[in-house]
Amino acid sequence: MDLAQGLIIITSVHLLAAASPGPDFVLVSQQTLSNGKRAGLLCSIGIALGLSVHILYSAFGLAAVIANSSSALWAIKLLGGSYLIYLGISGLRARTRDSDSQTLTASGVADQSAVKTIGLGFLCNALNPKAPIYFISLFTVVLSQNTPAQYLLIYGIWMMVLQFAWFSFLTMLLSRPLVTSKLQSMGHWIDRVAGGAMLLLGIKVLASRTN
Repeated sequence: MDLAQGLIIITSVHLLAAASPGPDFVLVSQQTLSNGKRAGLLCSIGIALGLSVHILYSAFGLAAVIANSSSALWAIKLLGGSYLIYLGISGLRARTRDSDSQTLTASGVADQSAVKTIGLGFLCNALNPKAPIYFISLFTVVLSQNTPAQYLLIYGIWMMVLQFAWFSFLTMLLSRPLVTSKLQSMGHWIDRVAGGAMLLLGIKVLASRTN
């Protein structure tokens, strides 16, 4: 398969995967609605960078090992599920904010730490327990023994670009004044609903079977 065909397949499949509701979708939505556009974009950067972890182990053939090893997959499920539960509990503990404190909190988050916000997105994606199977399935379609090594690098970078583009679009959509003005007063409820969703996702991950 040539490079153009591979990019077409990866674009169509990965955009659908990125757009499907999941931990990344919930986290970016929560960060944007609660803390503003900047937080959503920083979180999107982290999620895109998180893909590099999956791309690296795929490049070294570890995806096949992880996908076919129950102990390795369980370790990933344990880490990923626990992190989602942590995010969920943090969201459920969100407190009510009045208009003045809401503005202060939003600016506080903006000034607090870009690294921390990026790190939230990075860990959310990097610890996704479904990623090994997804990546080995996708790369099996577009890669072969004769595929040049640079193709994998191009595919990986392109997937990161697609990931960032989608979640940036979601952030811009959710940060429109018409949307934020209606949802700003419900910031703590957004945190709690998103936290509940994260908590349920984490429990589902830990309860799911490894095979």
